[in-house]
This record gives sequence, structure tokens and C-alpha cells, in this order.
Amino acid sequence: MGRSSSPPGLDGDGNENGKNNAINNNSDTNNSNNDQGFYSIRDRFPFKRNPGHSRDRIKQYSLLERPLVRNRARFNRKGLLHFPFRGIYLFYFLIFFSVFAFSVASMVMQSSITAMLFRQGGERSWRRSIRESLRFGSSLKFMPAGISRLLAEGGGLDPMRSTDRIGFRGPRLALILGNMKKNSQSLMLVTVVKSLQRLGYVFKIYALDSGEARGMWENLSAQFSFFGPEQFGHIDWSMFEGVIADSLEAKEAISSLMQEPFDTVPLIWIVQEDTLAKRLPVYEEKGLQHLVLNWKTAFTRANVILFPDFTLPMLYSMLDTGNFHVIPGSPVDVWGAESYSKTHEKQQFRKDNGFSMDDMVVLVVGSSFFYDELSWDYAVALQTIGPLLQRYTRRNDAGGSFKFIFLSGNSTDGYNDALQQVASRLGLPQGSVRHYGLDGDTNGVILMADIVLYGSSQEEQGFPPLIIRAMTFGIPVITPDFPIIKKYVVDGAHCVFFPKHDPDGLLRAFSLLISNGRLSKFAETVASSGRLLAQNILASECITGYASLLVNLLYFPSDVLLPGPVSELQQASWEWNLFRKEIEHSNFDTSVDSSVVYTVEEELTKHIIDTSKNRTELQDQDALTGQDLDLVTEIENFEDYERLEMEEINERTERHLGVWDEIYRNARKSEKLRFEANERDEGELERTGQPVCIYEIYSGAGAWPFLHHGSLYRGLSLSRRARRLTSDDVDAVGRLPLLNSTYYRDLLCEVGGMFSIANRVDSIHKRPWIGFQSWQAAGRKVSLSTKAEKVLEETIQRSKGDAIYFWAYLDADGGGEGSSDALTFWSMCDILNAGHCRTAFENAFRKMYNLPLDMEALPPMPQDEGHWSSLHSWVMPTKSFLEFVMFSRMFVDSLDALQSNSSEANMCLLGSTYLEKKQCYCRVLELLVNVWAYHGGRRMVYIEPHSGLLEDQHPVEQRKEFMWARYFNFTLLKSMDEDLAEAADDADHPRKVWLWPLTGEVHWQGIYEREREERYRLKMDKKRKTKEKLLERMRNGYRQRPLGL
Repeated sequence: MGRSSSPPGLDGDGNENGKNNAINNNSDTNNSNNDQGFYSIRDRFPFKRNPGHSRDRIKQYSLLERPLVRNRARFNRKGLLHFPFRGIYLFYFLIFFSVFAFSVASMVMQSSITAMLFRQGGERSWRRSIRESLRFGSSLKFMPAGISRLLAEGGGLDPMRSTDRIGFRGPRLALILGNMKKNSQSLMLVTVVKSLQRLGYVFKIYALDSGEARGMWENLSAQFSFFGPEQFGHIDWSMFEGVIADSLEAKEAISSLMQEPFDTVPLIWIVQEDTLAKRLPVYEEKGLQHLVLNWKTAFTRANVILFPDFTLPMLYSMLDTGNFHVIPGSPVDVWGAESYSKTHEKQQFRKDNGFSMDDMVVLVVGSSFFYDELSWDYAVALQTIGPLLQRYTRRNDAGGSFKFIFLSGNSTDGYNDALQQVASRLGLPQGSVRHYGLDGDTNGVILMADIVLYGSSQEEQGFPPLIIRAMTFGIPVITPDFPIIKKYVVDGAHCVFFPKHDPDGLLRAFSLLISNGRLSKFAETVASSGRLLAQNILASECITGYASLLVNLLYFPSDVLLPGPVSELQQASWEWNLFRKEIEHSNFDTSVDSSVVYTVEEELTKHIIDTSKNRTELQDQDALTGQDLDLVTEIENFEDYERLEMEEINERTERHLGVWDEIYRNARKSEKLRFEANERDEGELERTGQPVCIYEIYSGAGAWPFLHHGSLYRGLSLSRRARRLTSDDVDAVGRLPLLNSTYYRDLLCEVGGMFSIANRVDSIHKRPWIGFQSWQAAGRKVSLSTKAEKVLEETIQRSKGDAIYFWAYLDADGGGEGSSDALTFWSMCDILNAGHCRTAFENAFRKMYNLPLDMEALPPMPQDEGHWSSLHSWVMPTKSFLEFVMFSRMFVDSLDALQSNSSEANMCLLGSTYLEKKQCYCRVLELLVNVWAYHGGRRMVYIEPHSGLLEDQHPVEQRKEFMWARYFNFTLLKSMDEDLAEAADDADHPRKVWLWPLTGEVHWQGIYEREREERYRLKMDKKRKTKEKLLERMRNGYRQRPLGL
């Protein structure tokens, strides 16, 4: 937020409007001894807005004591005003008192909103400084900052559209619905979702509760499901390009997005309610800082906190962390007005409030914000109302009269009586001026008006909501020519404009709507067209705002089709047809459900209340007396005496220390019974004797619910802090120090975990078969069922020969559409790697084997309809796994060498988004096992994860003529591995940062011989020392030292 100050407008002489002659005659005013007439009138109307008003009395009087005309009024000796009600004196006197009256009526709203904005606990000094910095003529506005500024300055997808791109699925978005009521929020969201679907977005809707809008959401051509607290942690949010939460009610569901690996998924949180904003000052006042911190933590997780108007971010300013953004536009005002008009009649409301149908009721509304220090600025701006009061309140045409209603502040502080006293002193007819508060039936007050006048001098950032309601009721509106209003409505067509700070312009605009004491035909035409415009005002801006937000916020991976341009959106109206029945029959839900705000408040304050109650009860029941204190002192003295006596007895008693063997045995026993930080659980004990173990790779606490338990699985954590404490998960970082580097851990992904298992594999895995599975397999519903697990275990026990069994195939998540079956292996790889998979693979393969440039270096892959392994979900013999790791380490090293030797060392060509570039090698390495297994002559078998059916893929007999077996021969790979190990052992590094020695064991024949020589040297040293000890003992004799002394 920020503050922008704009000077008042200038008249033709270069002076400020409303003060054109006051400044020039200020000295004359101060020298006058009779200018106490204004002062005496003000004393008759005490201000009750706030108790601190008396402190500001002098400052406010300095504004009031300035006369509005060059000629001063005359006073008699008693100080009473002789006022001739004619000519220029009456004109300006009415200006002053109309302004004064409306100022009194608006003070309540000023105080309430000021308290909301500035009275906030520990930040009082900061907010006081803001309040003191606001000057006459200033306004408080929400200024784009942080993410809001970046979104406003974003370039969109134009750079990506100019490049060649092949995608096969639309961008996926998750939508979390806090409730399923048919209300204005649902109307806005349904309209936006349908428009985004036309651009190519694919939605999956998660509803926290059922409701009357369920059928409507289910018909949006989107996947729909309910999920409760027990399912919050079982949604793989990484499948989506972004997540949208529709209200504060989605807070508990958002908690699952705060943990790794979901903490990087873009989150848009829409906040349309002010429930929490009303409670924040209460938390500050009562010292409940933990509640404020709880909500601030939740707000911080969201990439964007989205508001439908510019007032809400100011009310939530306490929680602002730079992620607030506003997309103006909501049908809430139109919905409220339409629903209200179906159940209320204008005639009855006028009758209940003492107005006849012949009266011409003019409603004066103002800005949404007032401040303690800005009331007189607002008052001066409303001086233009004076001529209306002077001209129309005394008219009585055709039995009717003009009534002016001021809508502002609260209705319980007697401001209506104050206005009536002002009107009587002005000589205005009784009841011609009345005040209504915003805390009452605002819709009813607007409904009974014939004309609505927007009289604020404060330019709002958004279209005034009270104007939208008035236009929806079919009431002609007069408003200043503010830019925000001129942007959406046309003068003379939807409303009537007048130049701000121009009383004559207001009179001309008002006269256009009046004809013989009634509304003119022109007014009826303006009201009718304004009503049609209000139905869908701001709808187009809201829809395009959401589309632009997604384009500038989301990352679109290489396999995703880019959404259509925002300019293609032709939707300029809300989806009223889906909600017309509710409005026509007034079936709108007015019940107030228990908000999550109060639920969180109750949970986080319950322990405070219980603790205070228990403390009070204990204090009442266990209050110590003098006798109790004497008894405690006596007991302590007796215990000290017994302790000293026992120590003296033990010192005089002989103790048997025992023999050395017994002491040594007890010490060893205590070491064996020592508690281990990660004891083996039941699953580890059950794994004893099992032929296979599947390591589930994960990288954050958010993936824990997707991991399996039992004898077949064991966790493999890529992050030490994300490791499950109650299980025997393998610490990949501890086994492979390279993974301590965040850069390489992100670069290798799950393959880094495989390298850690292969490093000294005998110390961790001693079974004939080994398998791996990404945590995402369970999240995408492609993990093995219990039936498939049994089939796999039985199959590998009978299996003979080398084979790889996999159950998650490429594009298993349903991403492929249309002609996806025609995609080949390499074309799929290109799609997943920004179109550079073949080039990168070919160059890495050529460098790995040192092939000449004129020789083909891209292994051919068949174009059949068989499946290919994905998500690192497979099982193979342990011996084959070590061979695959040997091949993978050399391939990754070659790939990294190409990256480091390129002219753009920090530029990853295998990704188009930030996340893809961060995980540069991951998608190529995910498919590498298919190339190795195919050309290595391994049998490839697909297991259907649910039924357990086995299906051979790419039979070996059919691919023999296409296989490059010579490059995947174990003897060749072993010799290449030993050559690299020898170079590493000799410190002959080919480049400054050499990745290969860091990915696993470095071993060759020279190292083996050196280790054997070292072991032999240690053995001989031990023999020599033993022989020396024996000779020393024989020469000098041996005498054992006494133990225990």
C-alpha cells in the first residue's frame, strides 16, 4: 500500500476551490473581533465521533474560521447573526451548512474504518506515523508492490509463443472449493473457470463439502471429487501447474501445500470475505499474537492473495507480505440488489420511513473510506451540494417535495437529530434532510431513492460499489467525472457526469433529471440503460484479469500446450443463466455458517483458557500456609541428615570391586543395549530372507503419506531433514556426500538416490533383486496393488535370466491426447525436454564413447506400440542394477561435461521453465533405463499395477537387428569405468569440476593392489608389535596391575 497526495483543484484565479478568497483574506479574518458567530453555532452541536476531538479543536477551528467570500458578515453586540436570506449571502451560507451537516453525519464511519486500519497492537507507532503523514487533500490507496507489481509488469507468453513448441496436454489447474453454495462468489468463479477452459486450461475440482451447486460444478467438463481432512495429504499437487483456493475456508487444505515437495507449486488464494479482517484488531488488542502469526504463515505460503476490490487488501494489511493483488470485478453488488428487489417494494419502504410517493428523494453517498484527519477535506469537496439544498428543498411541486438523504457512518449516534437542527437553522423545511447509517438496511435506503448523487471528492481505485447497486435498482445516478467511472460508463447514456468541485455543473446535471418535480424521460432512459450495464459491469475485466494472472504467474512445462491468448476471450458477462432461478425465486442462502476463522480461533485459544482455569483452581486449592512451610523445612533438614549419615557409613565399609572379566562383560552388555536413533522396525525384520526390496525415493515430508510400509518397501530420503524419524529409511545424503549440494541433488533427482544405494551396496542391500519407485507413483495411482505385489514376488522367484519388470509406463498419468499413440520414444523425450532430448543424448553418447562426428551416435528405438518405463518404477537383479549404475554414471558425466563446456554454462537447454532448468537432467535420466535395457538385451516386462497381469514389451527376438549391443557390453563398460577410476586416482581430472568421481565408488586394479599392500603392511606391523610385547614380557616378567584402585 502506499499514499498518494493530490492537491485540491484550482479555480480560474489559480486558488484552491472552496478556499479561493479565504487565503487572501486570512489576516482580515484573524483581526476581526466579531467572527465568533461560527464558533457559537459549532458549540451548539457537540461532536461525539471520538473522545480525542477536543484536542483537535484548534486545528479544525482554523479551517472553519476562514470566510468563503471577500465581504465579511456583520454581527451585533450580542454576537447573534443577522442573516438576510437573500442574494449571495444565502447561497454561500447554505454551502457551508450543507457541508457541515454531512461532515457530522460521516464521522462515525470515519472512526470505525480508521480504527480498523490504524489501531493494530504492536504496530501502533508505525500506523500512527502513517496517520500523521496524511495531509489535507490526501488519499490512501493500494499501490502494486512485490508480486503485484511483477504481475502488472509481466510480459506474458509472447516470448514462448515465438519459439517452436510441441505439447500434448493442456495446463492443469486444481480448484479447491471451500463451500458449494449458489451465491455471488460461485457465480464469479464459474464464469472465470468456463472462460479459462476455453483458453485450454484443464481443471480438477476438489470440494471440501457438498452443496446445492454440486450439479453445476460437475457439468463443467472437469474432474470432480470430494476430499476431507484425511485426504489433504494424499493429493499429488505436483501434477498441477497451479492451485486456486476460492476462500478462507480452504485454509486447512492449503496446509498440505506448505511442505516439500509441494511448497513450490504456485498457489492463488482468493479472499472475498472480511470475516478475518474484523477479527485481526481483536487479536491484537487481546495479545493473541499466535493467531495473527498462524494466519500470516498461511498467507505467506500463497504466491498471490487475490482480492476482488481495493478495500480488502487495506483491511488485511497486517498480513501483507508482498503477495497481495487485486483483480476488480465481482457480481456481489448486482446479486445483492437483484435479490433484495425481489423481496422488497419501494412503496412500502418509503411508507415505513415516512416518505410519500410524491416526494423526490435524493440519496447522497460518498467514498468507501474516511479518515480521522481527512473529514474536512471531504467536507470541502461536498460544498457542491449547497446549491441543491438552497434551490430544491423549498420547492413543493404537485404536492411533493425534495428530500435529501445522507448515507454514511452509523445510525446510532444521533446524527440525524444534528442534521435536523442544522436544517432548521438554515430555514429548510422540516424533514427535508435525513441521515441513514451504513450499518442499517443499505439496500433499502438506496431502493427508496429517486436519484443517487455520488458526492465524494476522494477518487477511488475501483468502481464505487454503491453506484453499482443504485444502477441495478434502476435509479439514475449523478457522479463527478472521475476517470475510474468514465472508464466503464458513458455520460448521458448510463449516468450523468458533472465536473468535480463545480456547483454550477452539478445544478445543470441535476436539472436534466428533473421535469416538473418528477423524473424526466431522460432520467428514465439513463436509469434503464444503467441497469442493463450494471448487470455485467467489470465482468470482462475480471475474466481477463484472471487469464493474465495465470499467464504471468504459472510455469508451463515443455509437454504443456500453451493457453490461448487473452485477446481471444469474448466473454463480457457473468453466467447468470446458471443462477437465474435462485435470484427469481430468492433462493439465495442467507445463513451464516461457522467460519474457519472462528474454528481456528477456538482451537488455538482453548489451551490458553484451560491453562488459566487450571492455574486459578490450583491457586485456590493449594495455597500454602505458614504451617505448611514449616513442615517442608523440617522434611528437607531430615533428608539432608540421612544422606550425610549414609555417605559416612559407605566410606567405612569395604567393597568388593569384582574381577576384570565380569566388569568387561557388563560394559559390553551396556553397549549392546544402547538406544539407536533409528531402530529397525517390523518391516526391516520382515525383509530378512525376502528376494527383493523396493526403495521408494522421496524428497520431502509432504511425500510421506504416499510411501508404503511392509517387508517389500523401504524409504530412500534425498533430504536429511525430510527423513521419517520412526522408520529405517535410508539416508541418501549420508551414503553419497554429493547430494549435500542442493544444485546436484536437484540436477539428478531420483537417480541421485540410486547412486547412493549403489555406493558400497553390500553394506545396505544383500538381496538378489532390487527395485525403485518414485513417491509420485502412488500419487498418480500407478503404484502396485497388493495383488500385483504378490504376482511380482512369485514371478521373480521363478525368473531365470536378466529381466526388468516395470509398472508405470510413459504417459501413464493420462496426459496424452488425440494422436499421442503415434508418438515415438524419441519424440516423447523431445517433448519432455524442450525439444533437445535427441541432440543432448546423441552428443553425450558420442562423448562418452569418443565416437567420430561422422558416425551415428543416437541409439535407435522402435516405433511399436509397446510401453516404456517411467517414474523410476521397476525391479531388476542387483547385478544388473550395478551395471546400469555404471553406465548411468558415465552418461551423466558426459552430459554434465557438455553443459559445463558450453558457452552458456548456466543455461539448460533441456527445459523451458525455471523448475525444468533447475532439474535439468532429470527427465532424460528417467528414460535412460529404457535405452540401456533395450540395447543391453534385457527382457522388458510390464506389470499392470492393479490386476498384476504380465505383458512382455519389445521382445528380444524382434529387436536383435536394431540393438547396439557392443556399446552396452559389460566388459566394455567395466574397462571404461576402470579407465576413469585410474584417472581419478592419479588426480588427472579432465575439467575443473568432474562429476564422475563424486557419483559413486572409484575402483580399479591399481587401487585394489594398493589396498592389498596396505592390509599386508598393517598385518605385519601388528605381528611385529605382538612379538615385541612378548619379548618384553619374557625379559622383565609380567605383573598385572590391580583393578579398581
